[in-house]
Amino acid sequence: MSKKQKLELTWIGKDKRPKLEPRILLEDSDKSYHAKKRVSESDIFDNRLIFGDNLLALKALEQDFSGKVKCVYIDPPFNTQQAFEHYDDGYEHSIWLGLIRDRAEVLRRLMSDDGSLFVHIDDNELGYLIVLLDEVFGRANRIGIVTFKQSSASGPKAINPGLVTTNNYLLYYAKDKSVWSPNRVFVPGPRDDRYSKFIENYEDRYSDWRLIGLREAFLRSGRLDSWDAAKAKYADKLEIKLSDFVVSNAHRVVRTARVAPKDVNESAREALSKSNSDSTQVFCSPRDGKDDYYFLGGEQLVFYKNKTRDIDGTTCTASPLTNLWDDLLSNNLHNEGGVSFPNGKKPEALIKRCIELSTQPGDIVLDSFSGSGTTGAVAHKMGRRWIMLELGEHCHTHIIPRLKKVIDGEDLGGITKAVNWQGGGGFRYYRLAPSLIVEDRWGNPVINPEYNAAQLAEALCKLEGFTYAPSETRWWQQGHSSERDFIYVTTQNLSAAQLQALSDEVGSEQSLLVCCSAFHGISAAAAAARWPNLTLKKIPKMVLARCEWGHDDYSLNVVNLPLAEPSPPVPVAKTAKSGKKPSDSRTTDLFGDGEDA
Repeated sequence: MSKKQKLELTWIGKDKRPKLEPRILLEDSDKSYHAKKRVSESDIFDNRLIFGDNLLALKALEQDFSGKVKCVYIDPPFNTQQAFEHYDDGYEHSIWLGLIRDRAEVLRRLMSDDGSLFVHIDDNELGYLIVLLDEVFGRANRIGIVTFKQSSASGPKAINPGLVTTNNYLLYYAKDKSVWSPNRVFVPGPRDDRYSKFIENYEDRYSDWRLIGLREAFLRSGRLDSWDAAKAKYADKLEIKLSDFVVSNAHRVVRTARVAPKDVNESAREALSKSNSDSTQVFCSPRDGKDDYYFLGGEQLVFYKNKTRDIDGTTCTASPLTNLWDDLLSNNLHNEGGVSFPNGKKPEALIKRCIELSTQPGDIVLDSFSGSGTTGAVAHKMGRRWIMLELGEHCHTHIIPRLKKVIDGEDLGGITKAVNWQGGGGFRYYRLAPSLIVEDRWGNPVINPEYNAAQLAEALCKLEGFTYAPSETRWWQQGHSSERDFIYVTTQNLSAAQLQALSDEVGSEQSLLVCCSAFHGISAAAAAARWPNLTLKKIPKMVLARCEWGHDDYSLNVVNLPLAEPSPPVPVAKTAKSGKKPSDSRTTDLFGDGEDA
C-alpha cells in the first residue's frame, strides 16, 4: 500500500529538526528594572526580557508558559538579501523556511487555545510562509492576511522602474478558531454624507420632532447665511468643521431608510404602519436594552451616533477594522521610543492594533524577534504582560533604555497619549544558562562546572518535567510533578545505607526520583525491588541522549548558511576544566548500569 500523500510545502532539510536543550533562565538583577513607586493597582512587574538565542529561549519558556500566551507578534528577518545594521537579512531559502518552522511550532505550543499569531512579512517570502503556517497551525485557523501600508510612493524608491513597493503583510492565525474570540476594533473614518438631516428640536417629545437639512443646521450654528459664506470662512477646513459638527451632534443627525414590515420586529410594525398613515409626526417603538425604533413617513430614522466610537480618547466617525491598514504609515518613526533602529522599527500604533484585536488587560504578549523593543513597550503601556526575546546587543543598547523610559513615564511618544500612559511597573532580565553538558579535556561528557547545586537541580527538574520548588523543611524535596511525586538531585555517590535512609524518610505514600552521580553496593534492579518509592537515575547519563548539548546558536543571523554536516549522537561543548581520565576504571561504570558506579 502506497504511503498516503498530502499537500505540503517541501524544502531541503525539512525533516531535520533540532533536539533543543530546555535551558534554565538566570536572572541578572542589575539589568532588571522597576518603577520607584506604584502608579496604579494594575501595575505589572513580572514581565520578562530574555537575552539569548530565541529558539533556545522559546524552548526554555515551554514548561512555565505552554498554553498561556494570548498574543504572539513576530517580525522575523524578511530574507530580502539586504544586510541591515542589526540583522543580517539574507538566508539560503530552505534554511530560512526550516528556521521559521522550528520557531512556529514552539510558538504554537506556547499559545493559549484562544490565542492569536501575527507574523510580519514582505512579499519576498509571503507565499511560502502562508503554506508553511497553514501546515503548522492548520489552514482552517488562518484568520486572514492584512495588508499594511508602511510608506507612500515617494522618495528615492519612487523613481525605480516597475512597481513601487509600499506594503508589508501580517499573517493572522488563531491556534484554535473554534474558541478564538477577537475583540471588535474600530478605526477613524470619513464622514458618512448619507446622513443629511438634522433634528432641530431634539429636546421636545419625539412626536413633535422637526427635521431640517444638515447644511442648514451647520450654517445656523456658525451664524452664516449661505454655503458660499461657509466656504469663504473655512476654506479647505470646511469638511473638517462640518465633520466635527456632525460628531458633536450625532444624536441629532439622521438619515431615513426605507424599511419593510419584515425588516423590523413584530412589536415595531404597528409604529411603522402608523407612520405610513400619518407622515406629519414621528412614531416610536421602544425596545428593552436597545435603541428605540423611530419612524417618519414610513421610513426609519437612523441616527449618526451609531456611526461614532470613542477611539483613543476622541469621539469620531468610525468604521470596523478591515484587512487593509493604510492609516499607520511608518514614516517618521525615528523618534519613537527614543532609539534609532533603521529599517527595522515598527510603529507603536501597529502593535497596539494587534494587541487590541487579540487580548485583554493582563494577558501575555510575546515577541521572539524583539528588535528595538516596540512590542514590549506597547504591551506595557496597554497593561498587558509581555515576554521579549533578543540575541543582538541592541537588547542592551536599545531595548533596556527604551523600557526604562516607558516605566519611568518619560516616553511621551508612540501610543502614550492615546492610552494615557503614566508610567509604572517593571521587568525582569534573564539570560540563558550555558549548556548543562560539556566535555572535559579528555572528551568525556560531564556536568558543566559553571552550574552550582541549585542550578543543576533546576535544570534536571526542567528536563524531567518537574516544577522546581525547593522545600524549606525537607532537604530532598527540590521539585515536584504532583502532590506526592518529588525529585532530589545530588552530585554525590550514594550508598545503600544512604538510599535506605532516604526511602524511609520519603515513606510509602510518596515517590522520589533520585538523580545522583552514582550509587554503589546494589544493582539498579535490586534497588527498584528494595525501594519501590525511589527511582534512581545517574547523571549525566540520564540526559545524554535528550538534546543537542553545547549548541548555543540557532539564530537567523548568518547569511547563506551551509547545510549542516551529519551530527554525532551526543554533540557537547568542550571545556578546559579537568575531568576523569579515560584510564580511570570508574569512568565507564559512571555512565553504565553497573553496580560499582
